[in-house]
Amino acid sequence: MELILKGGRVIDPSQGFDGIADVGFSGGKVASFAKSLTPQAQTQVHDVTGLIVAPGLIDMHTHVYWGGTSLGIDAEHFARISGVTTAIDTGSAGPGNFAGFRKHVIEKSQVRILAYLHISHAGIFGLDTNMEVGESENMKLMNPAAAIDVVEANRDTIVGMKVRVGRYASGDQGIAPLDIALQVADQTGVQMMAHIDEPPPTYEDVVNRLRPGDVLTHCFRPFPNAPYGAQGKIKPAIEAARKRGVFFDVGHGMGSFSFKTARTMLANSFQPDTISSDIHKLCINGPAFDQVTTMSKFLCLGMTLTEVIAASTSNAALVLKRPELGSLKPGSAGDATILTVDDGRFDYLDTVGEHLIGDRKINSRGVVIAGKWWWPN
Repeated sequence: MELILKGGRVIDPSQGFDGIADVGFSGGKVASFAKSLTPQAQTQVHDVTGLIVAPGLIDMHTHVYWGGTSLGIDAEHFARISGVTTAIDTGSAGPGNFAGFRKHVIEKSQVRILAYLHISHAGIFGLDTNMEVGESENMKLMNPAAAIDVVEANRDTIVGMKVRVGRYASGDQGIAPLDIALQVADQTGVQMMAHIDEPPPTYEDVVNRLRPGDVLTHCFRPFPNAPYGAQGKIKPAIEAARKRGVFFDVGHGMGSFSFKTARTMLANSFQPDTISSDIHKLCINGPAFDQVTTMSKFLCLGMTLTEVIAASTSNAALVLKRPELGSLKPGSAGDATILTVDDGRFDYLDTVGEHLIGDRKINSRGVVIAGKWWWPN
């Protein structure tokens, strides 16, 4: 074995395991998982006693086309601050610029980057501090024929189609861009991730169109287009979508998560399937900050540590249909994130300005990528 993480508290929801164990890595994969592993002469050993060892964190909603869009942040920098070993880019690039994203960012990154391809030709090209162009409001930018070609040529990297609909993203075109993107998803057999902002269309209009295995992101967004109605009751369309197999992703970002909505949904026993940051240039300095901060908010809202880790590891791998990720089972991808849960007084902020004072904070303390200790050096 090339690396052993020794003596940590391993929390691996994919195996239902929470206890003290050693994890060994070889050939870029998890090699062994046992109460005690004996190192060989060449084995690098990291003593992680008192720390938590989790499968490499997966952030289901990021924007990491650094340099290619104004939203893009650097995936490797994000891994260092947040422990994310797999960043899922959600529509930063479309069929017109995905080749550049792949060549100049994805292939050069030590952090794994998978992507949802935007149905709009150039992806999310017009969001910055001083301007906002809804890329889905111009139907001339919809490019389904080229999108099919790009998906077919990049199935190792592209996990599905992405579209943004809502008053800001699609304007007068409403839900029409989603219908076009769904045609591409049907033709190529990939899943769909749909963004919603303020209506129109409504939350219900969007989830009613999603198929089993598709993803609704920004699922705990504030009013308008919150997923609950009078007396805090979940809207029937949302419950029906979950029953037929639609997945619900947090996608925090700069405008898409409220504590009020999260409290209401959790009180109704409706947890998100996946916790994600929707990290980009406009929210990395708040209110989202990073993946572990987003996870911490749910810990302070009442989800258990195991549930929070599952929503950032094994659940995400299930949604992505990538069983080699989000697990420390032997043979899995050799990624791990070292965490602590620190006690204190922490001021958390949602996207509508509400503060939550929490007593716990999840922090990243180390990262293993492809079987190598990657950070800190």
